[in-house]
Amino acid sequence: MKRSYIIYLSAVAALGGFLFGYDTAVISGTIARVADVYALDEWRQGWYVGCALVGSIGGVLGAGVLSDYLGRKPTLVISSVLFTLSALGCAFAPGFAYLVAWRVVGGVGIGIVSVVSPLYISEIAPAAYRGRLVSLYQLAITVGFLGAYLVNYQLLSAMGGDEVWRWMLGMETLPAALFFLLALSVPESRRWLEQRKVGKKEKSDWRTLLAPGVRRAVLIGSGIAILGQFMGVNAVLYYGPSIFENAGLSGNDSLFYQVLVGLINVLSTILALAIIDRIGRKRLVYYGVSGMIVSLLLIALYFMMGKAWGLSSIFMLVCFLSYIFFCAVSICTVVFVLLSEMYPTRIRGMAMSIAGFALWIGTYLIGQLTPWMLLRLTPAGTFSLFAAMCVPYILIMYRHVPETTGRTLEEIERHWERFSKTQDK
Repeated sequence: MKRSYIIYLSAVAALGGFLFGYDTAVISGTIARVADVYALDEWRQGWYVGCALVGSIGGVLGAGVLSDYLGRKPTLVISSVLFTLSALGCAFAPGFAYLVAWRVVGGVGIGIVSVVSPLYISEIAPAAYRGRLVSLYQLAITVGFLGAYLVNYQLLSAMGGDEVWRWMLGMETLPAALFFLLALSVPESRRWLEQRKVGKKEKSDWRTLLAPGVRRAVLIGSGIAILGQFMGVNAVLYYGPSIFENAGLSGNDSLFYQVLVGLINVLSTILALAIIDRIGRKRLVYYGVSGMIVSLLLIALYFMMGKAWGLSSIFMLVCFLSYIFFCAVSICTVVFVLLSEMYPTRIRGMAMSIAGFALWIGTYLIGQLTPWMLLRLTPAGTFSLFAAMCVPYILIMYRHVPETTGRTLEEIERHWERFSKTQDK
């Protein structure tokens, strides 16, 4: 295939990442209005925000089986249908129970694309620039976040009113319908088709994941997926506005800061896309996580000694944005690239489902624990803990994850096969 065509196919698959980002971020602008309309208490507000996660966990567990059995393309189409139905259902939901149900449907779509979109791109991309193409998926997620923030801001400014939340959620119909049409036009992954030809000789089931080399790869992938959440990634994105207010920044400007965070996220991911195949996956992680540690410790220092030392709240904002930069340019981009390329083709879908499940469990736990940690450990203790969790992440990357830059998927697969043979001996 021509390079331009491969880029087009990758962009189509990456559109699933945009929907992932939009669906996740749009909720932030609707919480207060939905709570007013349906008289939600704190527990039901939490359920409204978190219900999509239930769908995501189900989606990520089913995505591997679906993509290995039906193919990568049909599974992408299924996810696009789920996003479209969810957006329409939320926009016209006659009651809170219906709204939650359609949010869960959208969550299933999120779980599916988090596995299948990067998986499809990795299987069609040449080794020389596979990292950049898979990174399009992460870039699309960040653009989805930013797009949701901007749509919320524009709709609220233009319309206002208690029902504006329906437009915010319903606007997802447009990119979801586009994703559906484009997903129908892409070909199936050549590697999946080739694997199906030898399917009778090399049967794939869950027991295959227990082979020594494969088991090791799955455990390592799951480890870096869940550990990455405990380095503060989603805690910062979810609870950023309240952290800004605790730091002394004006609550009235929280939406502006949110857009600023989204913009830094996008620009940093673009940089990562440009350099990931030149610097390498592991080296990019070393640089980025080192910067995250410094930024997190400086944030902790601000909350601990900021007032005594006369540090301005702008100091904390700069450290906050630095953390977003180092995080987006490294682990947020690299994790999807690594997970999409480090498993053998015959079990890649199932293995990515397990790693994706670990990632979503980590996301759920950090979302639930962060308010408690901020209260009990104080912000200084919380950010110090996030910095400490960066250390085992670097050690795992250094000792157990092979460098995959420039290597074909078949070469990476042989790496784990060699490990399997040494274990058998």
